[in-house]
Amino acid sequence: MCGDGGRERRTGRGRDAAHRAQADGREGVRVKDEAGRIRSWTLDPSKPRYTPPPGAVDAHCHVFGPMAQFPFSPKAKYLPQDAGPDALFALRERLGFARNVIVQASCHGTDNRATLNGIAASNGTCRGVAVVDPAISDAGLDTLHEGGIRGVRFNFLKRLVDDAPKDKFLDIARRIQRLGWHVVVYFEADILEEMKPFLAAIPVPVVIDHMGRPDVRQGPDGADMAAFRALLDSRDDIWTKVTCPDRLDPAGPPYADFVRSVRPLVEAYPDRVLWGTDWPHPNMEEVLPDDGALVDLIPAIAPTAELQHKLLVDNPMRLYWPEAL
Repeated sequence: MCGDGGRERRTGRGRDAAHRAQADGREGVRVKDEAGRIRSWTLDPSKPRYTPPPGAVDAHCHVFGPMAQFPFSPKAKYLPQDAGPDALFALRERLGFARNVIVQASCHGTDNRATLNGIAASNGTCRGVAVVDPAISDAGLDTLHEGGIRGVRFNFLKRLVDDAPKDKFLDIARRIQRLGWHVVVYFEADILEEMKPFLAAIPVPVVIDHMGRPDVRQGPDGADMAAFRALLDSRDDIWTKVTCPDRLDPAGPPYADFVRSVRPLVEAYPDRVLWGTDWPHPNMEEVLPDDGALVDLIPAIAPTAELQHKLLVDNPMRLYWPEAL
């Protein structure tokens, strides 16, 4: 996804980032176990210098397995090592966050049990986004709601999913209106134009994953960011996640192109942006992101305390814990 990247690779300048990751003592390459299962996250993330505000929400992360309990989908495009709730909560504590939004990983398909297990283990500090079969019953949706799900995700990355039926997705979107859910949509910048009619037809709030994966090297006024800002201007209930510098900026740390492109977006749409780690960084290759360093980018893209509070507390609480406001 960003999250669930689907064989993400870096070339050119990105190789330099991989070399730097190895040089500073962190795992700098994709790690596989004897069964060929991928570990795409570092085991020793740095402690961030930046302290998030009280109640901060990591609004985009995942859990994998445990595979023995929650098998991966036969259609999975990648096979990760287990990254369960205990590891997620340990990372959350290290980074200084209070809550998580667990997004169903594509390797689990439409079997949401791993995500629901993570929510159930959280003592109320997690909510989730599901991936559902279009044939799911209303009772099935109710069960997901009771388990802490507050949105559904539609994935349009061909390297991750075999089919993305827009008509069936719109039917799901209509059916979740009664639950007060939203839709999360994942696509890349090169199909934004063709996505517009579909996005306009969704009858509930929309969250775009990772800004539709723009080419941040173009800068804040480049074609990709300009088109994305036009999309945000088309509806006042389209939100976005300002996430995944490790995927979107091929230069690697300190992700200068990402910061230069994303900061104006946060400043222009302060009430419609979310942030998350993307842990455990599905299927990243060559570079294992340092989650502490990702947290330290927050004040670079949200330079004031007010912007940071909106990004990390106010906005995710409105979507996922409105009853607590």
